[in-house]
Order: sequence, then structure tokens, then C-alpha cells
Amino acid sequence: MNVTKEEIISKLRQDMIRWEGFRPPQPGTSSDLGLGIVAAAFANGVFPTGAIHEFISSSPEDTAASGGFIAGLVNRLLGSGGACLWISYTRRIYPPALKLFGVDPDRVIFVDVPQQKDVLWVTEEALKCEGVATVICETRELSFTESQRLQLAVEKSHVTGFVLRKDVKKINTTACVTRWQIRPVRSQLRAGMPGVGHPRWEVNLLKVRNGKPGNWTVEWKKRNFHTVIAPQIAVPAKRYA
Repeated sequence: MNVTKEEIISKLRQDMIRWEGFRPPQPGTSSDLGLGIVAAAFANGVFPTGAIHEFISSSPEDTAASGGFIAGLVNRLLGSGGACLWISYTRRIYPPALKLFGVDPDRVIFVDVPQQKDVLWVTEEALKCEGVATVICETRELSFTESQRLQLAVEKSHVTGFVLRKDVKKINTTACVTRWQIRPVRSQLRAGMPGVGHPRWEVNLLKVRNGKPGNWTVEWKKRNFHTVIAPQIAVPAKRYA
């Protein structure tokens, strides 16, 4: 049975009504979201909330790594209340796994959109609701105009949005405040526990408005980000618009 746009929005409103009194923090008033020295890449060392952040991946492994990194950020964004919306047309996330990153799956509303072309439309509507702390969107394509619409939506609501772009073949210009590329790297194995280690990523901040791009190796340990290798701040490559 086909689900209409009106039915999707009606369901969203019903799910979010219990968070109606929540108001996201004003941009520039929140912390570094636990990123530590990575936050030095941002203006004034503050993670840009109330903005759209773009994550690009070209493989399932990169997509999984990006999802884990985003979950670590969501953990901090949910600290003062509100809910998280996770919107996609092919949901691959395993909700119980979010607990590893300190996110209670009950605080996440999963929105499964039947058709890919409607994902960004649903995301834009969700970003307009001040009753949520953050919105995550899984999609493939994101044009400049589409990203601009999302950015305009959060400038009014102050909701923080993450766009996880999967199977990206060509990188185009967008209006997103940051652009990230997260890749998995080999973990440090725990003593006496072969094959088991903390999640570790190569974190590439390819673009950041009013900041300095760079790359780091970051580990998720004890529900916090830990920088493993000293940061390397660099000028973004020309191929990234």
C-alpha cells in the first residue's frame, strides 16, 4: 500500500508531540560536542549547531563509519532533551547498536520513506519542527538548491541536521556548513580479547564555513571521542566545492 506525503507528515506530528516543549540551543551557544581538539577547526572552537552537516561515503564501510560518528554527536545533542529523527528509504541501522554510542533507541524516531525522491522533502519538513534536537537524513543525491532549502529551514528552527550521502560518485557544491568523510581504520585490540577493539575512524573535515579543514584519527571509547593521532590542519583540496 502506498503511503501519501500527508500520511507521513501526520505520523511525524503524532510521534513528536511529546517533545513539543523542547527548544534547540541557539547557534553558537553549545559546546564542542565532545570532539575535543577536533573542535579547534570550528569558529571559536564551537560545533556549529542549527546547521546542516554533510557526510559523504562511497562504500558500505564508510557509510557504517559515518553512522557511528554521527551517533556519537547525537549522544551530546540529546543531552538536554528532544528527540532524533532518522529518515531513510533503505534503513540499514540496527537500533540496539546505538547504545554503544550512548543513544537510547527509544529517543530515535525512524522514518522509513517508501520512495527515495521523497526523502529530502520529509527531511525539510522535519527540520522545521523545533520539538526535535536533530534530524539525520540518508540519501544519495543532494543538489545545491536542495541543500539550501534544508539550511534555510534550520536557520529558523535551530535544529541540527546531518545528511549522510551514500554511494557518492561525484561530489558537487552544496550549501552545507560542513562536509565530512569518515572512514574506518583498524582498532587497537584489547589485551586478552582478540579481535575486539574500540571503534576507530579516519575523520576528514573537507569543508567548514569560517573554519579550518583537517584530518584526525579518532576513537570512540567510554562514550567519548578520543583523538589518537595529532590533527593535521590543511587547505581543502580543490576538487571539493
